[in-house]
Amino acid sequence: MGNQSAKWVTPGVDSPGRDDAVAGGAPAQALLKALDALGGAKQLDRITGPLQKAIRALPLGPYRAVLQGRPIGHPLHPVLVQVPIGAWTSAAVLDLVPGGGRNARLLIGMGVVSAVPAAWAGWVDWAEQPERQLRTGVVHAASNGVAIGLYAGSWAVRGRDRPVLGRLLAFAGLGVASVGGMIGGHLAFRQAVGSNKTEPVDHLVEPGWHPVGSPSEFPEGQGVRRMLGEVPLLVVREPHGEFRVLVDRCSHMAGPLSQGKVADGCVECPWHGSVFRLTDGQNVGGPATAPQPVFETRLTEDGVLEVRLPDAV
Repeated sequence: MGNQSAKWVTPGVDSPGRDDAVAGGAPAQALLKALDALGGAKQLDRITGPLQKAIRALPLGPYRAVLQGRPIGHPLHPVLVQVPIGAWTSAAVLDLVPGGGRNARLLIGMGVVSAVPAAWAGWVDWAEQPERQLRTGVVHAASNGVAIGLYAGSWAVRGRDRPVLGRLLAFAGLGVASVGGMIGGHLAFRQAVGSNKTEPVDHLVEPGWHPVGSPSEFPEGQGVRRMLGEVPLLVVREPHGEFRVLVDRCSHMAGPLSQGKVADGCVECPWHGSVFRLTDGQNVGGPATAPQPVFETRLTEDGVLEVRLPDAV
């Protein structure tokens, strides 16, 4: 084999060619570090704390659930932002076409108006997040606010027959909105805002029946936590003897339901107040937009409580 010496290689450090190509290189890594750093910027807490309290105190009534997206089963904000982003992107194309300025102004105005309900839905979602997501989210909102201001200015100056300045403001707004969108993507996918935290359960639980304990281990009307492999379960023994078993981690932000209040056939998450029915796991209150997975139950002849996911064999 010859006289060869072995060398340990640290990915991303000693072999920059291949790893940098995969990871996007130093600029991409610097950008990712900057985005991650937003969640640790504790100086933003002076803004997020009072703002969160103010938004939670708004008397929105049943409209809060609508803005959160409970009727459609996922956050409403990503749906609503399609309108202003689509309008502004289309306006940018028209600004590059001779004679398109008038229609571009119409689209810009539509984008500014439609950004208002999108922002409201975003703020309502934002107010129910943990600290790191609150910090990143307020920067995301600030970026979008600057973009709206730039587009509003573009719409105004175009009406005063200043098309060149109007185009410049619009393209600046599109750039800032793109930055805000990137931060929003970081929130959604890197920091898991708005995603259903219980979705992986089907892939983590083996088919069939699984023992979780004997009936005497579960006090009546109280939530008890049990582990089924890697999946934590909430077990509630109801007054008439039936057992209700849900995934213990809240679908909103993975809060421990077993530490929440059990009352009136429901359990309330102790973190953000999401309420789920014990019979079917449906979310009936709070910021959660996805239900909790529910397990079927049975007692064996030996008096052991067993559970399985519905339709599992």
